Amino acid sequence: MTDLQFAEEILDQLQERNPRFHAKAYFFVLAALHAVIQSLDEPRHISGRELTQGLRQLAIDRYGPLARTVLEHWGIHATEDVGCVVFALVEQGVLVKQEEDRLEDFTDVFDFEEAFELNYPWEARA
Repeated sequence: MTDLQFAEEILDQLQERNPRFHAKAYFFVLAALHAVIQSLDEPRHISGRELTQGLRQLAIDRYGPLARTVLEHWGIHATEDVGCVVFALVEQGVLVKQEEDRLEDFTDVFDFEEAFELNYPWEARA
């Protein structure tokens, strides 16, 4: 089995168990995790709050004013959905969690309307 076949098999299993999330949602959460870790002086465990805030920044950087629309198209409508994607990746063995990590760590980190529309950082796109 090639790495690509293995990745496709894992993705198929993720989508079978969690059909509300588009495949790109999983890749984007992993990309956000990578971006947050890369921004650190030393690698360490990332909290749900840190990951969710990193995802917001990455979405704005990549998709600008369409960030909310793109995330919602992929099934991510709130910060809790980011947690659902993360825990699906944990269940699938793609990510590992620490004992104290909880789905609730992702609850109400920010409001999508406020973060992506009302308080959109227009100067970030200049």
